[in-house]
Amino acid sequence: MSADKRVKVGILISGRGSNMQSLVAASQAPGAAYEVALVASDKPDAAGLAWASEQGIATFALSPKGIGKPAYEAAIDQALRDAGVEIIALAGYMRLLSSAFVARWRGRILNIHPSLLPLYKGLDTHARAIAAGDGKAGCSVHIVTEELDDGEVLGQADVPILPGDDTAALAARVLVEEHRLYPQVLTEFVRR
Repeated sequence: MSADKRVKVGILISGRGSNMQSLVAASQAPGAAYEVALVASDKPDAAGLAWASEQGIATFALSPKGIGKPAYEAAIDQALRDAGVEIIALAGYMRLLSSAFVARWRGRILNIHPSLLPLYKGLDTHARAIAAGDGKAGCSVHIVTEELDDGEVLGQADVPILPGDDTAALAARVLVEEHRLYPQVLTEFVRR
């Protein structure tokens, strides 16, 4: 597959961008199905932006504070389109997208979520799994829809919950699986 045939992906982050780094690494492998055209964030000081910039990847940052969600999302949307993005990958992006934004990109936004969906949508997934006495936790890659963590699940990986696990220990093991699963599922998705 030649470089000009690769699907252009935009990655939205809010923090250090460890999943973003896994997606970028996979995009640099020989025969990769996608390239990362833009890394964007709602937090101009997000550590992941500096890392992406150091890798030579275009970045965009804008805080929604003071401008409102519609103006913020219009600016992000324009930055993604200007970069030629075809698919959006949410990677630790901690904002809910509006229905209007999701509609504009329908079927072309993926998210990694730290639970075995449909279990534990939203936040505090590891604590909720431990409190429920579950034997396993994990992560899911899904299509983003207007409903929180509700779109079609494209792939999952599970991790055992061990005796004595706390949320930090479980989260660390799940994160290892996220870094493996997300690039694999994104590659399969763009090759459809």
